[in-house]
Amino acid sequence: MFFENPKFRALGVAALAAVAVVLPAARAEPPAATVVATTTVVADLVRQVGGDRVAVDCLMGAGIDPHSYRATPRDADRLARAKLVVASGLHLEGKLAELLSRLARRVPVTAVADTLPRDKLLPVADNLYDPHVWFDARLWSLCVPAVVDALTKLDPDGRAHYQARAAEFIARLEALDDRLRDRLATIPKQRRVLVTAHDAFRYFGRAYDVEVVGVQGTSTESEAGLADINRLVEMIVSRGIPAVFVETSVSERNVAALREGAQARGHAVAMGGQLYSDALGGPGSGAETLEEVLTANVETIHAGLTGKR
Repeated sequence: MFFENPKFRALGVAALAAVAVVLPAARAEPPAATVVATTTVVADLVRQVGGDRVAVDCLMGAGIDPHSYRATPRDADRLARAKLVVASGLHLEGKLAELLSRLARRVPVTAVADTLPRDKLLPVADNLYDPHVWFDARLWSLCVPAVVDALTKLDPDGRAHYQARAAEFIARLEALDDRLRDRLATIPKQRRVLVTAHDAFRYFGRAYDVEVVGVQGTSTESEAGLADINRLVEMIVSRGIPAVFVETSVSERNVAALREGAQARGHAVAMGGQLYSDALGGPGSGAETLEEVLTANVETIHAGLTGKR
């Protein structure tokens, strides 16, 4: 036979190699769905459920504050071209609300936090709720079905794929929820006070038994006055709070003022570290998914409040 001759076998192998070079590599199946997500947290949610069947275009990048974000003309074009838009909701994307409302007449728009039961939300005013629901891992898992439904409507053939990935993600969030609670419980109760730039961690505090105090309100659009700063300085000094924390997507100005005020009163308060709040970390940060962000935040809080790094 031809390939039994060593000389011809070598020629045959060389010929096959040449063909392999000429022929294009097998191409992966293109994503079945293209989705625009407003924030990095929502983009992570869509990716966790969608996997390789979904291409996700995230409107806001790492470190961007969604409360004050204004859409550019390019953003409006990206949204208009989307097959599906997934937002966080509960007025988190305040300045995008009107654009998303108009867009919903032509493009499917799903606001995941708007689907949560109202009795699980924390009110901030009449018919307004704190939008930072992802800081309670178990509560965020209740947003997963809304993404499954939206993706399935867009891509019915992917139903089983989305449901399986959703079940895995929910299980991971529930397990993470238990780990975070156990880790934070090792901080003495009297030290378990989280002072941050704005009031983004109320759900976190409720879920994991941490007292949370923000210089600004639930939206970074609200300004902290001198009276607010002085009130918090008094609390920090009188209770001997060891550390305060800055956020990746919010100015450090107010937290620095707290430290200066406490120092002037004779109490040295440490900078506990930087927390991820309204956005995930960028590439290479080690905080590119919500699971990584929650884990990193808890370790930063633990180190800052116990002094054990």
